[in-house]
Amino acid sequence: MFHSKSWKKIICVLFCLCVLIPTAPLTAAASEYWPEGPVVESPAVILMEVSTGTILYEKDSLQLNYPASITKIMTTLLALENSGLGDVVTFSDNAIDKTEGSSISRDYGEQMTMEQCLYAVMLSSANECAYAVAEHVAGSVEAFVDMMNAKAAELGCVNTHFLNPHGLFDENHYTCAYDMALIARAAYENETFRIITGTARYTIPPTNKHDEETPLQNHNEMLYPWQTFKYRYDYCTGGKTGYTISARSTLVTYAEKEGMTLVCVVLRSEAPNQWFDSRTLFDYGFDNFQLLNIADNESEYKAAETMETGALNHYRAFVDIDESANIVLPKTAEFSDAESVITYDEISQDVVGTISYTYAGHDVGKADIVRTGAGVEGYVFDNEQTDPEQTADSGTETVQTLSTVQIRPQYVLFLGVVFAILAILIFSMKKFADNFYIIRHNMEVRRSRRAQFKQVKPRKSRWWRRRR
Repeated sequence: MFHSKSWKKIICVLFCLCVLIPTAPLTAAASEYWPEGPVVESPAVILMEVSTGTILYEKDSLQLNYPASITKIMTTLLALENSGLGDVVTFSDNAIDKTEGSSISRDYGEQMTMEQCLYAVMLSSANECAYAVAEHVAGSVEAFVDMMNAKAAELGCVNTHFLNPHGLFDENHYTCAYDMALIARAAYENETFRIITGTARYTIPPTNKHDEETPLQNHNEMLYPWQTFKYRYDYCTGGKTGYTISARSTLVTYAEKEGMTLVCVVLRSEAPNQWFDSRTLFDYGFDNFQLLNIADNESEYKAAETMETGALNHYRAFVDIDESANIVLPKTAEFSDAESVITYDEISQDVVGTISYTYAGHDVGKADIVRTGAGVEGYVFDNEQTDPEQTADSGTETVQTLSTVQIRPQYVLFLGVVFAILAILIFSMKKFADNFYIIRHNMEVRRSRRAQFKQVKPRKSRWWRRRR
């Protein structure tokens, strides 16, 4: 038998255990996890998702290196933006005399279309073609180089300086893996560039200097087995190779799988590591990451399809999330795990703000908050009314905008007169109604008096009438 004091001690001990040891396991917030990157041999590499610019892996990506012929990605991009594919390019003496290395053996005064030149630049890395393209676009190589550096600055490059359009060695012609990824990403947004870089074989027809066709083969062995099949990658969609003694092997490659597009940049690599490292990085990216559409998954900032503006009015939301924007997350994470913040730094006619997303210390994507074009119908007093005939003649789509109410003075005067007349009529009717019985009584009294007056009025005698 236990004494009462013993029972009290046991109860106290059990109570303490219940307080110190939770009955259910505590749930801790899951830590943000970024997949560990692979080991690569090349000294400077980067793996970037194209649609978002998210860096999935990097190794000394800001280190200065010589790009060699991957320079031609910038050359091709500028040519596509500043010339037509049907332009006739004439090869100058300098284009022949001041270039060496890889070429397709063009002659002085030879003429090709810009399209043919760009295929030669991207597939066969033809230096004389890159030189001729630069002269045609800018008038001189020097002016074209200025365009290259201006474009690099526009894209946000931090360690890039170009001195020529082909990539032949110059100690002041350099870049870094990060900058080349930015340039490659911008180029891939151009549809014609994607077609050219993803072409395995191309044939240049006879020219004014060559009676025979000139066949071209893509030198990127991850896309096309130019010399061997062992480097081919099933998901490769294009890219550009490069090599000089000083730069060593350089490589930019694109790959697409399951809706996600990656670009891999490898600098100063020793062959054949550029192929192996690119494959390793692509496998790492596709195996560990997923692309998520922001508009389909965002719930915190999601705009309603319609908004109430009154008992009888329903309008579409004036702004919404850009439907093409995505974020990249590890496959172990969910969309809700990403942190977001709205900024208003880049406001334009169509964009009112930006939602930026981060996860595990990485920028993983952003979405513009765009105007939907929704509006309300114009008011009767709206001065800015669209002429239907003018709209039909112009053939342009009319975008509804918020109407601005501007009341004209003549409308105010007209409404004032109308209201005054109505007020007088209402007042008169009310006055008449209030005095109706008095007015009727007075009228009856007047009729009665007139009747009495007629009865007492004397009549003239007949003798008076006879006398007269």
